[in-house]
Amino acid sequence: MRLSKILVATVLLTSCTQKKMEHMVVNDAVAPKQTYDGLHGYIESRSSTTPKAYRYGASFYSSVWSLIEQPIAGFQIGLPGTWFIPNNLDNTVTPLCPVGTIARDNWPERRPTYGDVFQTMEGGLGYWAGNIFHYGPPKYSMNATPDCYNNQIASPGWTFFRSSSPLPDNLLGIAQLSNRMLIPPDGLTFKGQPHGELVGYGYIALPLTEARSDPQPTGNQNWTLFLNTSNFKGPLAYYLPETWSRISHDYTFDHGRGLDARPIRSGMAGSMEINTVPQFQSRDALGILYSKIPQLQFPIDGQNRTVLVRDVTFYSKQALFNDVESWRNGGDAPSGAISEGSLYRPSIRTRPVTYRQNGITIIGINERATPSVFSGNVFGLQWSSPGENGFAKFPQYFKHQGNSRVAVDADDVPSETLLHDKEFRKPASTPSPYSVGPLQGSWSNPGPIVNTYEAMLTDCSKVTYRWYRFIDQPVFQQYDWTDEEKNSLQAIVEKIHTSWSIDQKYLPEPSEGILASFDPALLVTPPIGLEVGYVPVVVAQEKSTTDACLPQEQPVINNLKIESFLGSYKRLPVENNWHSVNVVLEGSKLWWRNAANVKWGLSFSNGVLQTEGDCPYGVSTLGIVLAQDSKGDYLSEVTGLIFKNELYQR
Repeated sequence: MRLSKILVATVLLTSCTQKKMEHMVVNDAVAPKQTYDGLHGYIESRSSTTPKAYRYGASFYSSVWSLIEQPIAGFQIGLPGTWFIPNNLDNTVTPLCPVGTIARDNWPERRPTYGDVFQTMEGGLGYWAGNIFHYGPPKYSMNATPDCYNNQIASPGWTFFRSSSPLPDNLLGIAQLSNRMLIPPDGLTFKGQPHGELVGYGYIALPLTEARSDPQPTGNQNWTLFLNTSNFKGPLAYYLPETWSRISHDYTFDHGRGLDARPIRSGMAGSMEINTVPQFQSRDALGILYSKIPQLQFPIDGQNRTVLVRDVTFYSKQALFNDVESWRNGGDAPSGAISEGSLYRPSIRTRPVTYRQNGITIIGINERATPSVFSGNVFGLQWSSPGENGFAKFPQYFKHQGNSRVAVDADDVPSETLLHDKEFRKPASTPSPYSVGPLQGSWSNPGPIVNTYEAMLTDCSKVTYRWYRFIDQPVFQQYDWTDEEKNSLQAIVEKIHTSWSIDQKYLPEPSEGILASFDPALLVTPPIGLEVGYVPVVVAQEKSTTDACLPQEQPVINNLKIESFLGSYKRLPVENNWHSVNVVLEGSKLWWRNAANVKWGLSFSNGVLQTEGDCPYGVSTLGIVLAQDSKGDYLSEVTGLIFKNELYQR
């Protein structure tokens, strides 16, 4: 028999009293602690200057793959993405961010204009610390910061992973445009296990509305997300122009300076932001500090290359803007395909990455994976040696040496550090759902049609959505528009639904490579009678309770008896009396008692084993390790428990 995969839930710590802590005997000198700031840096590329006429849209193709083998709690790395910023380079003195905004009040290094943090359209592929539902591959998410980072807007209802509750009605900023694909607040999932396939995406300004002068001057640029994958092509959603102009309502200097009215800057291309990576740190017998981060893996080709970004392209108004404006005014329907004459392909450059851990420079990653621009303006990594099983891997272990952290092989890490067997915490097994709750405010007036619909995604979440007439969706209800304005916008959207399908060409195809596929469950078909002019708007996303979404061993764990846990356990190597444990039953009460004669209660209910409030570490969920037979089926035999992220073997 062999040990199963470990079923672990995120530890929920409660505060320990000083009295309890006085009785704890833990060897801190050799017990690795999980902390953050394990890795930080930007694997970045830049494009050459783009002619001013070609700054009304941009796109590129980004590779999709599982950067980590298993989901990890508190992990955030963006796969190649970019930042769309309004071009305000004519202003060199005056702050674009008013007093009272996060950027103006907290980031003096951005003075004098705060132009880089005034407004951005971001998002893209990635793993985010705020993700609630996890499944292996990355997700795709929109995101924008329209007001100097006071707020972030990532879907038609929600912010960028900060809250499971929707945005206030007056901060909604994205309109669902497509009637064929859902936009869950936790991000768009993918089909299967992508391994370097491509997602094409970009924002293009469309004149879906007219410029207006109230409640503040607002331009007519509706920045629309266009996607290109194997099963969805075309526009998905857009940011209302008012989303960008709102900051100028009480700060007149910003009139006409937002993305509603300005073209974007040049110079952007795809970059990876390594933001939040956990680590373990421990010292060897000589006191030398070592650290361990999660294993990061990258798809590699036969030339020892990882392709990150290709086909960076900028667009003029000839791409779609002018044709859509004519269409709104009664002209012919454009095909949606972008012509060669309306685009510009800049050259790309890159540079070595300054990797840091705890603010200390890391040596040894650039040498192994060198940022490079390949033939055809393809940005990626050139590896110094071949990978294995289709992946090349970053160093996982580091040694503190002088003023640096130096990458080392696992074999060079002393065993007494105990780093080799440390596993990083997994995400919570019972995540909080996103939910609008009972429909009210902009969600209920004028409101959706009666029926409610559901979709089950590959991340084992259940998405609930409602069908709204396009102009009746929540984002528009904060504005006092005339019937003529509403009808005009509704009319152009109905034309889009009629003439632009999800399988025709929009963005230029990639020069090389295979397109990835979104999760088929995201794709929907409008109900009969709602085929044109109606859109699906997500109102909730929660954990699925279907059997297919349970860990394979969970049904066996659910049927365990309390007696299944009784016996002796050891955390190897045993370094103190807290590492030798007996789980005992006294009457009907289950106890965890260590060789130091310190004990606390355990409870087992609904397949979950937890410490109780008398535990000096607080209440936490223990992982349960089961034996498996020769076929890999799980048996009702407990062979280990995971406590504080450490395995206690029976």
